[in-house]
Amino acid sequence: MDSFSIFITLILLVCFLLILVVMVQNPKGGGLSSSFGGGGSQQIGGVQKTSDFLDRSTWILSILLMVLILASNITLERSGSTQDSILLDNDSTTSQPAAIPELAPKTEEIPEIPIESSDN
Repeated sequence: MDSFSIFITLILLVCFLLILVVMVQNPKGGGLSSSFGGGGSQQIGGVQKTSDFLDRSTWILSILLMVLILASNITLERSGSTQDSILLDNDSTTSQPAAIPELAPKTEEIPEIPIESSDN
C-alpha cells in the first residue's frame, strides 16, 4: 500500500468522525450535550464540558482533515502519473485545427439615393 492510499484512508476516517461529531451537536442545545444533565454551566462533566469537548473536537478534526488533504497532494507522483502520459500522447496525435476565417465585418458600399430638393 503506497502512501497516497494511506492518506486517502485516513481522510475517509477523519471525514466519518467529523460527520459523527457534527451530527451529535445541536446548535439549540438539544443534542447529546443536553442529555447529560441540565442546570448550571459550572457542572463538572455536565452540559458545558460536553459542548466544549464537541466544539474542540470539531475544530481539531477539521484542521486535521485539511492537513491530510494537503499532505496527500505532496505524495502524488508527478513524473509517472497516468494523466500526464495521456496528455502527452494526445498532444502528439492531434492535428492542428482548421484555420478560422477572419470575422471582420464586410463593408459594402451603399448606393447613394438622390435627394430631391423642393424649390417651390
